[in-house]
Amino acid sequence: MIVEEEISVSMELQEMLTENGYKSKSKRARNRVGFCLIVVFLLHACAFDVVHLRQSSCQIEKVKSNGKSFRLGKEVQVTLDTGYSRKLKDGVRWDYVGVIPLGEVFRTNDQILTVEGSNIFEAYIVVSSGKLVGFYLPVEKTFSSISQPIELEIIELKYIQ
Repeated sequence: MIVEEEISVSMELQEMLTENGYKSKSKRARNRVGFCLIVVFLLHACAFDVVHLRQSSCQIEKVKSNGKSFRLGKEVQVTLDTGYSRKLKDGVRWDYVGVIPLGEVFRTNDQILTVEGSNIFEAYIVVSSGKLVGFYLPVEKTFSSISQPIELEIIELKYIQ
């Protein structure tokens, strides 16, 4: 009798394990499918829009400046064609770097200036006839124009030699 009971209990236990093993495999498969769906959703949600910054290649010509520098008399808000905007702070000193066909190039140490599309680029301002016409990107050696030139309030700095 005891042997029959042990065999019976052992068979019931084996059936239970097989059932549970099958159920856990099914449950694992559902979990995997759910995990894959979550990953696909997250990858789709993380995709970013590519915003191109129009750039044209140009070489900066280093021309003797005779200490040509200026300060901005008032703050200027610049909205780029990419939709991002930048603020040129008043009182910031801009130092002459060189010239490109579209104007004179100036940089500053008083503020960090970048232009932004899908990437962020270090930028110098390009001024022609007292107007901001765009940005020179020194690392890329390119020029990026703005759609509407902006009049700058320029306070020229005089040097005594």
